[in-house]
Amino acid sequence: MHSSLFPDLIVNGETVPHTVVAAETQNQDAPAGKPGIAWRKAANAVAIRTLLLQEARAREMHPERQEVGPGKFETDEEAQIRGLLEAVVDTASPGNDEIRAEWAKDPERFRAPPLWEASHILCACDPRDEEARHKALHRAEALAEIVSKDPKAFAAIAARESDCGSKSSGGGLGQLGPGDTVPEFEAILRRLDQGEITPKPILTRHGWHIIRMNAVALGAVLPFEAVKPKIAEAMEKASWAHQAQQFVKELVASADITGADLRPV
Repeated sequence: MHSSLFPDLIVNGETVPHTVVAAETQNQDAPAGKPGIAWRKAANAVAIRTLLLQEARAREMHPERQEVGPGKFETDEEAQIRGLLEAVVDTASPGNDEIRAEWAKDPERFRAPPLWEASHILCACDPRDEEARHKALHRAEALAEIVSKDPKAFAAIAARESDCGSKSSGGGLGQLGPGDTVPEFEAILRRLDQGEITPKPILTRHGWHIIRMNAVALGAVLPFEAVKPKIAEAMEKASWAHQAQQFVKELVASADITGADLRPV
């Protein structure tokens, strides 16, 4: 299947089967109708994986496969790559002064979770059903127009029209925190100011919502000692990723690769 669009991938003399690159294309984002872009991204990813496996074999590394989930274990190749990176990447834990300096860059980044008190009116539908979705949207738009003209009527309209059990409390959902609602709903909560009502209905997997933010309590800025472990963990992960990338760059620089483009940009 060699072509200029789907060239053979050869890494240090080892020809990688087209089926391996083709399988990897499923993990790559590319515009519709642009298979060449997905193939090039996949070829780059497979080339790096092949380089790492070649290096692991050269070092005669055969680590035990680890459990990565309940009853789910690494493949032999995944174990080899993990073992190789564990051997070549050595990250020291950051010191207290380094962690404090990272925190001091912007302490506002480290807050307790916010709390939202919100109400909504739900026009339920299955979003996958186009007819039902449009019908529910038409109804939700009409209700949104009413509450935009008379915000004080929100609770009464919710009690009469909402398809959610919260209608018994005028649409009130009580206090909500991150993770308490579906992601689409939470994304709106994060953008609404106190007293604000969404001007247009918002679609989630449950249907169309008109949302009112009754109160917002932003989480307090956390003291250094409370966030120190999390900052240290993030710094270690960043250091590990940087060292792993440098190791891969060194492998690429000394490799003979055709069918992929791993030159630095």
